Amino acid sequence: MAAAAASSPPPAAITCRAAVAWGPGQPLVMEEVEVAPPGPMEIRVKVVSTSVCRSDVSAWQSKAQPDLFPRIFGHEASGIVESVGEGVTEFQVGDHVLTVFIGECKSCKHCVSGKSNMCQKLGLERRGVMHSDQRTRFSVKGKPVYHYCAVSSFSEYTVVHSGCAVKVDPTVPMDRVCLLSCGVSAGLGAAWNVANVSKGSSVVIFGLGTVGLSVAQGAKLRGASKIIGVDTNPEKAEKGKDFGVTDFINPDELSEPVQQVIKRMTDGGADYSFECVGDTGIVSTALQSCSDGWGLTVTLGVPKAKPEVSAHYAFLLSGRTLKGSLFGGWRPKSDLPSLVDKYADKEIQVDGLVTHDLSFNDINKALELMLENKCLRCVIHMPQ
Repeated sequence: MAAAAASSPPPAAITCRAAVAWGPGQPLVMEEVEVAPPGPMEIRVKVVSTSVCRSDVSAWQSKAQPDLFPRIFGHEASGIVESVGEGVTEFQVGDHVLTVFIGECKSCKHCVSGKSNMCQKLGLERRGVMHSDQRTRFSVKGKPVYHYCAVSSFSEYTVVHSGCAVKVDPTVPMDRVCLLSCGVSAGLGAAWNVANVSKGSSVVIFGLGTVGLSVAQGAKLRGASKIIGVDTNPEKAEKGKDFGVTDFINPDELSEPVQQVIKRMTDGGADYSFECVGDTGIVSTALQSCSDGWGLTVTLGVPKAKPEVSAHYAFLLSGRTLKGSLFGGWRPKSDLPSLVDKYADKEIQVDGLVTHDLSFNDINKALELMLENKCLRCVIHMPQ
């Protein structure tokens, strides 16, 4: 067998369909793209399912990096390993995997610290290229096409670093477990790892999208006694109940600042508050909504504008804490398998967050649904 494997020809470039963004906010165009073979320590993945995350939409609309077009977005995905590059021993052809937008090299300062998931070698990629050689693996008629978060799952095939993929049990449904590669894990981890929500505590969550509802689920599983959901969409009130929200507030229906209402409901402020909208103005509101002395505010949202956070120093002087959270603090390769097991054992809820299932051809409809706030997660099913 070893001799046969050694004599196998190296992977060649392949062509497939991908939804390419040619400019900020422009409708995605189905193109025949060439996907290069995986380089050293890389794998090429046949995408099975990919869900549309809010950050995909924000980055697609953003004009901050106009040079990074044409581009293939998508990062929350599941797939099957089609080929492996030189040096890859962890994966074999046919393995089922989740792609992840931050990797884990297991050797850098952060990975060995046990305190962080901010891998120095495979961290969040912002330049539209691969970590290893700063080049792309996609092209259309010889023209390079940029990546997104070094994943680019809006393509029938993609290439990712082996440190940015996690092997999963082939029996779990790939069209649901893909949500664990970003949104659901980010919310659960913010509640469990970053905030470490305690039993009997009070929690307020700003924004009841996929991430916010997952925070609520995490808080409920930790035994929080009061979980307040804040959202301007009244339809989120009922959905929130399914994930543990005990009280719902629509700020548009209030005649006073929402933080004042929350303080009354929680005897002076919540023990934990979570900003899941992607609005730095709400970070300040969340900070004001938590308790003096020990209140903890965690910000998870990616701001679409005004990235600077401002808050009166008195809120920090009084003992409040503001923390950031990326991917819920999970180390992808070390921690994600246990979350997949929890899903398989029905200990955590994922399926209820999928509001739409669409074919790859309808990917622009998925983007429209997100823009119109008419869906939580829309799963795109690739042709098989």
